[in-house]
Amino acid sequence: MKSPARASQHLKGIRSSARVVAGENMNGHPPQNDEQHLRELEEVREALHLSEERNRAIVETAVNAIITINERGIIESVNSATVRMFGYAKEEMIGQNVSMLMPSPYREQHDGYLGNYLRTGERKIIGIGRETLAQRKDGTVFPMDLSVGEVKLPRGRIFAGIIRDITDRKELEQQILGISEEAQHRIGQDLHDDLCQQLAAIGCLAKVVLQRLESTRNGESANVAEIVKLITNANTRAREMSRGLVPVVLDSEGLMAALNELVAGTERIFRVSCRFRCDPPVHLYENKTATQLYRIAQEAVGNAIKHSHATRVEIGLALHHGMLQLTIRDNGIGIPDHSPRKGTGMGLYTMGHRAKMLGGQLHVGPDVYGGTVVQCEVPMPESHSQS
Repeated sequence: MKSPARASQHLKGIRSSARVVAGENMNGHPPQNDEQHLRELEEVREALHLSEERNRAIVETAVNAIITINERGIIESVNSATVRMFGYAKEEMIGQNVSMLMPSPYREQHDGYLGNYLRTGERKIIGIGRETLAQRKDGTVFPMDLSVGEVKLPRGRIFAGIIRDITDRKELEQQILGISEEAQHRIGQDLHDDLCQQLAAIGCLAKVVLQRLESTRNGESANVAEIVKLITNANTRAREMSRGLVPVVLDSEGLMAALNELVAGTERIFRVSCRFRCDPPVHLYENKTATQLYRIAQEAVGNAIKHSHATRVEIGLALHHGMLQLTIRDNGIGIPDHSPRKGTGMGLYTMGHRAKMLGGQLHVGPDVYGGTVVQCEVPMPESHSQS
């Protein structure tokens, strides 16, 4: 048994703790006796316990994965949805770097991004959110929507990430995009096989008439010659349109060849300087990726000429650390808002959407030399790549 002195000291300790936790009573006065004080302390503890249980239940029953990490990127907690989504047990994730849930090259870049934010405060994901890729325990990679929040605590800070698997949405988007591409392919094929052939036939007949008129020195031969010229130009333009709708052929140099044609057509039609740079060559065997990159370049060049009034455009294609980098620069007046998220037109939105469909990102901003630079970076399809 405790001595009276020690018992009194222990009671004072309880009373002191109770004052700190429970504070004053409802009337704003100190508790009248120790029993009331202890009862209030117990009520506070019970309320805290219920609050913790409620918050834990909310996190555990959430449909989306919820992960908290510390400033070093180490996982501190995960909920049950994270276990179901990634296939790891909680014990396998807690205490490990969160990069274990990412595929290359994001896995190797994560700590650098986190360290850069802690040094500079520049937000790229935190408080913004983005679509990116994740990797399950069995190695399968899937698209996710990631939202990250920051919580500052007296002993540091933690980051809470909410992850939503968007595989179904991406598959639906790919189906819609595939239908669109099929429709464009059909229209392009019809232009080439039907309209272009009819224009060619009309042009041949007009040339025959022109030859007869010229042989008789008829004064109408000049007008017919102009008709022949217009028909020839219309046929050339229709063929260019058909190639634009079916831009990339199924071979390793399809994208480079298509971008070269885009450059040549841009110079011929719009009378601007347009160049394509790809050194060393990039051989791409995956037609879907090639087509989407071509569409981005096509849209960016069109915006540069029509909206920025550029007189010089440069397209660059490179492969760097497993990422395809497509860059379009111009010397135009720029655009008022360089963010594709803020309603600057369907063109920028469509380019950003195409990049996300390929698991990449699109950045639009002012060039250091003036004008605008559009840069798209997407993962190189590993099973279809060779450089």
